[in-house]
Amino acid sequence: MLLRLIALIALAALSGCGVLYKLDVQQGNLFNKTQVETLKPGMSKRQVLLVMGSPSIISPFNQNRWDYVSSIKRGRGKMESKDLVLYFENEALARIEGDYFPEDPEQLIRDARKYKRQYPDEKREDDKKKRRGGEGQG
Repeated sequence: MLLRLIALIALAALSGCGVLYKLDVQQGNLFNKTQVETLKPGMSKRQVLLVMGSPSIISPFNQNRWDYVSSIKRGRGKMESKDLVLYFENEALARIEGDYFPEDPEQLIRDARKYKRQYPDEKREDDKKKRRGGEGQG
């Protein structure tokens, strides 16, 4: 009984210290810089749907405004929220407002290294280094 109590107290203490892993969580519409840059004034609603997918919000009172909402929380960091608003006139895209998650190559590389992933180019370079190192030793 005493051993269980000690184990429970230790587990509670460790969980409060941040020892346990926290996943990155992204919710809402998943879109990137390339998709947003593809949008051009004059595109039909159908074309926008093909590029961006369904919006998070279409108001029944204003069907000429589409909202794409996305949020991400990296580990124990703060929640970031982004909103992209598309306005249509006569069934054609008229203007784009809001912000989105621009692809930050430095952040992507930091995340990849954090989780021990490699981008294809980095992997090829590592393979070349291994082959060069092995050739001189044989």
